[in-house]
Amino acid sequence: MENKMNTNEYIIRSEKEEDYHAVENLIRESFWNVYRPGCSEHYVIHVLRDDPAFVKELDFVMEQDGKLIGQNMFMRTIIEADDGRTIPVLTMGPIGITPELKRRGYGKALLDHSLEKAAGVGFGAVLFEGNIAFYGKSGFDYASKFGIRYHDLPEGADSSFFLCKELIPGYLDDVTGVYQTPQGYYVKDEDVDEFDKGFPPKEKLKLPGQIFG
Repeated sequence: MENKMNTNEYIIRSEKEEDYHAVENLIRESFWNVYRPGCSEHYVIHVLRDDPAFVKELDFVMEQDGKLIGQNMFMRTIIEADDGRTIPVLTMGPIGITPELKRRGYGKALLDHSLEKAAGVGFGAVLFEGNIAFYGKSGFDYASKFGIRYHDLPEGADSSFFLCKELIPGYLDDVTGVYQTPQGYYVKDEDVDEFDKGFPPKEKLKLPGQIFG
């Protein structure tokens, strides 16, 4: 099967209200049993769209032959700098590609497009939790190299999951401090379970490699 992606075969556009449920289902399919039995990401985006920190102009879907195959979104957040300043930055995600098209270049294409748009709007940096093996290809590095610490992480703990990319070169040059995850990302399991009833039944499985029980 052809593994290369033809750039003519997809479009990236802004998410519309009529996409919401389909996007939530796409995210659910993409994240189900990946990081935990089941997933919460589809509920997270449902909640975040109404959050004041949600960046509407950076809310994207990827479409192929009229079918949604990917999505990405951003939230405004801050670094609490050690010198007392509050530094505005972005965080990102959930970002997802439909499972049957993963590892074929679509995720990177969507990511690079999103980052270019975020830079164009004037945001200075993006920080989030991800895998350096994938996100490093789009210019992310360990946030620790920028002197940025992850909130609530004990000193000396592994922070290799915490990544950063400057959209404005030098934006974080004179900044050290603590990154704060927007509160909207923290959702209750019972709320997720209730929301999940609006989707086709899927089996929650405990699989090797999952981070959360």
